[in-house]
Amino acid sequence: MKVTTSKSKNAESFYISKSFINDKGVSTSVNVRKLGTLADLLKKHGPTRDDVMEWARAEARLETQKYKEEKTVNISFNSNKRLQPQQQVFYRGGYLFLQYFYYKLGLDKVCRKIRDKYSFKFDINSILSDLIYSRILEPSSKRSSYKCALDFLEPPSYQLHDVYRSLNVLAKECDLIQSETYKNSHLLGKRNDKILFYDCTNYYFEIEDEDGIKKYGKSKEHRPNPIVQMGMFMDGDSIPLAFSLFPGNANEQTSIKPLEEKILNEFDCQKFIYCSDAGLGSEKIRKYNHMGERAFVVTQSIKKLNAQDRQWALDTKGFKRLSDDKVVDLSEISRDDEAIYYKDAPYTPKDLSQRLIITYSPKYAKYQKTIREKQVDRAKLMLEKGSIKKERRNPNDPARFIS
Repeated sequence: MKVTTSKSKNAESFYISKSFINDKGVSTSVNVRKLGTLADLLKKHGPTRDDVMEWARAEARLETQKYKEEKTVNISFNSNKRLQPQQQVFYRGGYLFLQYFYYKLGLDKVCRKIRDKYSFKFDINSILSDLIYSRILEPSSKRSSYKCALDFLEPPSYQLHDVYRSLNVLAKECDLIQSETYKNSHLLGKRNDKILFYDCTNYYFEIEDEDGIKKYGKSKEHRPNPIVQMGMFMDGDSIPLAFSLFPGNANEQTSIKPLEEKILNEFDCQKFIYCSDAGLGSEKIRKYNHMGERAFVVTQSIKKLNAQDRQWALDTKGFKRLSDDKVVDLSEISRDDEAIYYKDAPYTPKDLSQRLIITYSPKYAKYQKTIREKQVDRAKLMLEKGSIKKERRNPNDPARFIS
C-alpha cells in the first residue's frame, strides 16, 4: 500500500492505493481508502502538509499489515487447456516441513564431515535427506524413495546408483550420525534422558542362505528365514536415542553392554535409569547398571521367584494404595476398584542387593480374567472336537488347561 494524492482547483485529496497486476498482465492500481482533503486533515494531523503526509504513510502501513493478515489468493484454471506431454504438473511439498528439523539436528554438518573423510562425488547430504523425507512421507524401498524424491519441488541431482553407493558409507558412519543427532536434538527441546527404555526386535530377509550378520534365529514372525536383530534405547518420551544391529543367532542380552558403553562415552549421558523386560534383565545386566550414577528397573517373573518370595508376592495382605499409601487387603477391595496397589521388600537373590516391588491393578486383573475365560472355552471346544495338540510350544496355548 502507498499514499497517493489528487489535486483539483479547490482541494488536494489524500488516498491509500494498492498496486496489482490484472488478468491481462498489466500493472494497475486501485484506491483502497480515501483519507480526506488537505484542509480537513490539517485540522486533525497538522499543522503542516509534511505532518499530514507522515500520518497518511502510517495509515498505509496499517492497511498493508491488515491486507497481509486477511489476503486471499485467487488462482484461475482453464479446464479446456491441454497439458504438454512429458510435462511435470504434480509436485510434493510436504518435505519442506521436515527440512526444518533435518537442518536443526545438524545432519547437513554431519554429512559434511563424512564427505571430507571419504572421496566420492555424489551429494550425500541430498541423498540422506531425501531418504529420510521419503521414509516418513511414503515408506518404501530405496528405488521407490528415489522415484518419490523426483516429484519434490527440489528434485534430486544425483542418480539411483549413487543412493546404493552411499548406503555403505552411511552404515560405516552410523555411530557418528547417532551421537551427533542426539547432541543436536537438545537444540529442539529438553530430552527426557534420565529414563532409558531398552528392547530388541528382529527383521527377516527373503533369502535362503545366511549372509553376513543375517543369520538363522528365532524370528518374531516365526519365519524360517535368516534374520538381523536390532536393539534400541528410547528416552522417557519414547523418542529413539541409539540403536545397534547384531547377528540373528546372537543372544540379545549381549547387545546391551556395547550400546550402553556408546551412550556413556559418545553421548555423554551418564545418569539414567535402565528399564527393560525380564528377558533383558539378567543379574549380569543389573550389576552393570548398578555402577556409577545408573540404576535399573526390570520386570521379574513371579514364577521364577523362590518359594518364600513367591508366597509373599501372592499374599493379598500388606499391599498399599499408590495414591495415599493406605494399607489394604486385596481380598477386601471392590470389583469396580480401579486404583493401583503395591508392596515392596528387600530382595537379594545372589550378590546384588535389590528391592522387589509387587504391583496389582484390579482393572488389569479383570482384563486377564476375561482372556483366561475365553481360553478355557476354547479348551472345552478342543475336548468336544477331540482336536488336542500333543506339542504345546506356545505358553498361551489353551491346551495347557487340558491334562
